[in-house]
Amino acid sequence: MVAAVSASAGIVLFRRRPAGVEVLLGHMGGPFWARRDEGAWSIPKGELDVDEEPLTAARREFSEELGSPAPEGPPIDLGEIRQSGGKRVRAWAIEGDLDVTAVVSDTFELEWPPRSGRTAVFPEIDRAAWFDLGTARTKVVPAQAELFDRLARLLSASEE
Repeated sequence: MVAAVSASAGIVLFRRRPAGVEVLLGHMGGPFWARRDEGAWSIPKGELDVDEEPLTAARREFSEELGSPAPEGPPIDLGEIRQSGGKRVRAWAIEGDLDVTAVVSDTFELEWPPRSGRTAVFPEIDRAAWFDLGTARTKVVPAQAELFDRLARLLSASEE
């Protein structure tokens, strides 16, 4: 029996600055990611519930992971990527701003330390930050960098 590939949906929140476009990323929470930086950041995203519309899931996950609703601006469809583990991620870009000092993420439980019989609670996202597109490409899970390339192409085309 082949395991089903999970599907997620997320939002690339972006803002325009004099130096260029910046995107909001969340640093993945929990002990596995605690001392990592490159490849340890992600767009706010999460798994779709059964029969849930992907954009609805993306907005829900944004709120759960960052503690604030996604801005109401028009979503820009960035399509789908496939991460190294096979997970499919559908994403939209929305222009807006968010105070990263106000981020409050949902939490998850994990047996920690491993095989200790004790559980600990960790935030899904332990911090958030704004990054220019070049830096963001180095911070995220590698497959997600394609979303920033698509965003840059779409924004460039809309300015022509």
